[in-house]
Amino acid sequence: MTAPVIEIRNLHKAYGSLEVLKGVDISAPAGEVISLIGSSGSGKSTLLRCANLLEDSQQGDILFDGEPVRWKGAGHNRRPADARQITRIRTNLSMVFQQFNLWAHMSILQNVMEAPLTVQKRDRAEVEAKARGYLDKVGIGDKCDAYPAQLSGGQQQRAAIARALCMEPKALLFDEPTSALDPELEQEVVRVIKALAEEGRTMIIVTHDMRMAHDVSDHVVFLHQGRIEEQGAPAQLFGAPQTERLKGFLSATGAMTA
Repeated sequence: MTAPVIEIRNLHKAYGSLEVLKGVDISAPAGEVISLIGSSGSGKSTLLRCANLLEDSQQGDILFDGEPVRWKGAGHNRRPADARQITRIRTNLSMVFQQFNLWAHMSILQNVMEAPLTVQKRDRAEVEAKARGYLDKVGIGDKCDAYPAQLSGGQQQRAAIARALCMEPKALLFDEPTSALDPELEQEVVRVIKALAEEGRTMIIVTHDMRMAHDVSDHVVFLHQGRIEEQGAPAQLFGAPQTERLKGFLSATGAMTA
């Protein structure tokens, strides 16, 4: 049996005395889309940042393709033990943030090419061909020579997705990819994410967009106050929620389908 691309076991994360994650288990098998939902402050984005090793966790295991992250120290002093391992893992995980984080002084094409060239040391001609292909894929191939400030928010986020894809990652992590966008521009980005899901890309998506979570996910996880309150297939979670907390959350977001 193939190991999940990302597996998290009993993860605990605190900022000082504030415990944000209280023993979370998540598995992202190859080709599956996992959506994390929950109210603000439930720990969704923190979980994603811990998965990408942008944040250090105090307890629990994080595995990539079955390989556990090695740690040194304990509790608030716990840190990754092997910097080369972390670099290798991170190059196989591409993260798309709420804010687009494009370099303002570079063209869109240069933005997409930068990391494969500088981090992965790949051939420039190959990277440029891939970058142009991914910009076409997300629908902004005609914007290669434009600069971020010349693009709408939806176009900038699609450029950020192309940049993530150009790293040829094993998994894509999305942290609220549409929440900074107007509804009309949001749909441009949702369409791209749906197309990636249909291709069988491994993705973990933190989102406030219940319709997208319902439509693109293989598995949905509802976090509440740092714990998994409920999880399952989208039809089950949205159509027949079991817990009062999930029922209340879906009712508040207008996402009840039953």
